[in-house]
Amino acid sequence: MPQTPPFAAMFDSSGYNRNLYQSKEDNCGGLYYHDNNLLSGSLEALIQHLVPNVDYYPDRTYIFTFLLSSRLFMHPYELMAKVCHLCIEQQRLSEPGLDKNWIRKIAPKILQLLTEWTETFPYDFRDERMMRNLKELAQRIASGDEMYRKNVQQLLQNLIRKLATVSQYEEVLAKISATSTDRLTVLKTKPQSIQRDIITVCNDPYTLAQQLTHIELERLNYIGPEEFVQAFVQKDPLDNDKSCYGDRKKTRNLEAYVEWFNRLSYLVATEICMPVKKKHRARVIEYFIDVARECFNIGNFNSLMAIISGMNMSPVSRLKKTWAKVKTAKFDILEHQMDPSSNFYNYRTALRGAAQRSLTAHSNREKIVIPFFSLLIKDIYFLNEGCANRLPNGHVNFEKFWELAKQVSEFMTWKQVECPFERDRKILQYLLTVPVFSDDALYLASYESESPENHVEKDRWKTLRSTLLGRV
Repeated sequence: MPQTPPFAAMFDSSGYNRNLYQSKEDNCGGLYYHDNNLLSGSLEALIQHLVPNVDYYPDRTYIFTFLLSSRLFMHPYELMAKVCHLCIEQQRLSEPGLDKNWIRKIAPKILQLLTEWTETFPYDFRDERMMRNLKELAQRIASGDEMYRKNVQQLLQNLIRKLATVSQYEEVLAKISATSTDRLTVLKTKPQSIQRDIITVCNDPYTLAQQLTHIELERLNYIGPEEFVQAFVQKDPLDNDKSCYGDRKKTRNLEAYVEWFNRLSYLVATEICMPVKKKHRARVIEYFIDVARECFNIGNFNSLMAIISGMNMSPVSRLKKTWAKVKTAKFDILEHQMDPSSNFYNYRTALRGAAQRSLTAHSNREKIVIPFFSLLIKDIYFLNEGCANRLPNGHVNFEKFWELAKQVSEFMTWKQVECPFERDRKILQYLLTVPVFSDDALYLASYESESPENHVEKDRWKTLRSTLLGRV
């Protein structure tokens, strides 16, 4: 059975493959083309365009784009039901005593469509209604000809394996968040238990950057492309009844990934504010500058930005005596790279460079591109907000969805890279589970390290000491 090719080749620089629709005429059957590019169409015509027949199979870029964007208009299970109905009715799969030749012409195409759907959007099939429809259609194909039974079993096994893996991953995340405690609480109850700090666990900044990259790539890998779209789902104006995702979202890997960014920022701030001695704090800052620099070299921009965010938190940035002991030249360069001015121009240039390197890479190490994730979400959000989903004539604005799919498909390429570095369980465990300070605890630790400088800070220090430590 043909496997789906990698994402990198799907979209050319113009946003999608320009020669997709040579076999179709302009403005045919409810679809509107300009210069061979599909620009818009009625929802029904777009669904029909997804369904293969004996002489036609939709282009892969179209399949990805439509499966990604259709959920703004209808539930995936509703689309699946329509696709199954069209396959069964139009391809005569409902007829008893089907002609074997006919089955052999159409079955591979229907199976290929189902393979692309289950491989690229597996989380859709956490919905029992999806699974029911899939099994029913696959069953019809398998019963029509013995030679496809093995292919159907393979497709279902691969899907079930993928869904089991994501369930295990979610259980691990749930365990981590269930055991997470505030560092101050631990310090008060078992002061000796937190003698370890990041440098005693891993004194080499290069190794730490590599372990951060492990966490990033693992978490990226579990984010489904549809999660970007589901984050923005609103009511479809032509559908008065329901919001398409009014029931529940099937996954929250995207949110878990954003939470990891926040955790890393707080971990950096905690590690800097913890040491009692100024020279130790300065050493931790310099250590994290080296970690951040190595993240930049690797192409791990998300960890880089989280580290910079942690260093720029007020409880850290106010430690003037500590910063006076730090050689900040390297940090200034990193801040310049991630400077938000001109819509993150410097970062976007560096990201393009990393993406280019990835395309011509000979090793997994050169393939790594981990974008600053919050900005990627923001870009997709503004693309979604900036254009209407439907045109005044009620057609789906497909031009917008080509652009959306282009952005998401680039991310899909990046998330499939395997991490080339050796895993270090001890370091990973520390990064993922060590308690971190809350905002208040960070300020308290900061004031304890370097005394408040004005009345506002003094008042806050007093309040924090009495509420957090029970001291006056």
